[in-house]
Amino acid sequence: MNDKLNKAIQSIKKNFGVEEHFFSDEYSLIIAPKDLVAICSTLRDDFKFNMLSSLTAVDYWPQGDPRFHVVYQLYSIDDNITLRLRVPVPDDAPTIPTIEGLYPNANWHERELWDMFGIKAEGHSDLRRILMPYEWEGHPLRKDYPLGYEEVQFTFNADKIDEKKPYVKE
Repeated sequence: MNDKLNKAIQSIKKNFGVEEHFFSDEYSLIIAPKDLVAICSTLRDDFKFNMLSSLTAVDYWPQGDPRFHVVYQLYSIDDNITLRLRVPVPDDAPTIPTIEGLYPNANWHERELWDMFGIKAEGHSDLRRILMPYEWEGHPLRKDYPLGYEEVQFTFNADKIDEKKPYVKE
C-alpha cells in the first residue's frame, strides 16, 4: 500500500471510527452519512484528495437496512492514489449531505443520484432532474422500478405479439 494512502486511511479510522475494506488492490471505507462532509474535508485538505472522480449508488433491494450504498471515488492528483468511500443509506429516508461545497463537480453527480436512485443530497443548491424529463415519475436505477419493456417477437409468440400479421414461415 502507498504510504500516503495508508496515513490517510489510518487517520480517518482513528478520528471517525470507520470500517476498512480491501479487495483487489483497492481500499474502501464504510462511513456514516453524518461524517461524510468532515471526512471528505479532511481527505481533501490534509491528504490532497483534490478530485471527486465519481459518485454513484448501489441498490441492494430487497434488503432494506441499508438498502443503498452511495459510493464516492476520491483521487489525489499529486500522489496518483484513489480511495473509495461507501455511505450506507436506509430505504425509508434516502438522504446524504451534499459535498458540492468541497468538490464543485458533485453538483451534477448528486443531481444524477437524485434522478436515477431517488437519494437526496441535503443542502444541494439545485436538486432537480438531470437525465430524465421533469415530468418523469420514479427513479429508473432502483431495482424495484418497473421495467415496462416490449416483448421481443419470436416464432413461439408471434401470434400474441402481432395479432394482425400472424407469423408465416416461408
